[in-house]
Amino acid sequence: MTMPGLSRLAPAKINLFLHVTGRRAPHAAQAGYHELESLVVFAQDPAACDRIAVAPADRLDLLVEGPQVAALSGENLVLRAARLLQAMNQTAKGAAITLSKTLPVASGIGGGSADAAATLHALRALWQIEIDDTALAQAAVQLGADVPVCLLGRAAMMRGIGEQLAAVPPLPPFWLVLVNPGVSLATQDVFSALAGQFGPAEPFERRPDSAADLAILLRARRNDLEAPARFLAPEIDPVLAALKAQAGCLLARLSGSGATCFGLFADKREADFAARNLGRAYPKWWVAATAAG
Repeated sequence: MTMPGLSRLAPAKINLFLHVTGRRAPHAAQAGYHELESLVVFAQDPAACDRIAVAPADRLDLLVEGPQVAALSGENLVLRAARLLQAMNQTAKGAAITLSKTLPVASGIGGGSADAAATLHALRALWQIEIDDTALAQAAVQLGADVPVCLLGRAAMMRGIGEQLAAVPPLPPFWLVLVNPGVSLATQDVFSALAGQFGPAEPFERRPDSAADLAILLRARRNDLEAPARFLAPEIDPVLAALKAQAGCLLARLSGSGATCFGLFADKREADFAARNLGRAYPKWWVAATAAG
């Protein structure tokens, strides 16, 4: 009997804070890569997700559709992920893969990594491959440092170059408004602009009891990539200003290497209202409101 196709969401990954604490020594694995400490959460609304659909086929084939197609270039991580799983399982099985691209490209919310992770999950199910999550994550880091946490798909602390994952205290309900001004930023360029200015780690060990308390804890921490990203893309400044001006916004900050920013809200209605306001005022911006966790 032929197995039917299936699909998986690829949610946006948001760095609530991101500390760049150093650089890998020349003799270490991934020499030259930056050491990080970052609290990561994931969007829960489909409007802030890509989608991967897979169906049986004789060979690997990728169709990309959706509003962000024009921004894609080069070999997609989706095909690299599929080939990695083929090699791990020593299989020549194929699949017809469809990527519905909603998330902005090169925008600091892990769209490509999320797509790769969703592809691995979907093809593991389609091809009925018996490989556990740990082995899959260990192999997936070669696709990108964010792919293991995207495989996990829930709030976590990232350390090392991103491949070391740890649990975090339970987070209260909160909502994010994600805004991208239509600017792509290469992660490598942002790290280069950081110019070796490393900051201390700030352990996140206390459980916040509300969204407002979470915002207090986040304000005591940083995104070390925000300053270099704003230098390279001045378009980020009006986004942060517009988010801060929204009623109910507890914190506005850059996610990852940008240029996507987030506003943190305690109330879903306020987040939805802010997203509608921003969408009307700035029709060329990408805007999405979502719960996160």
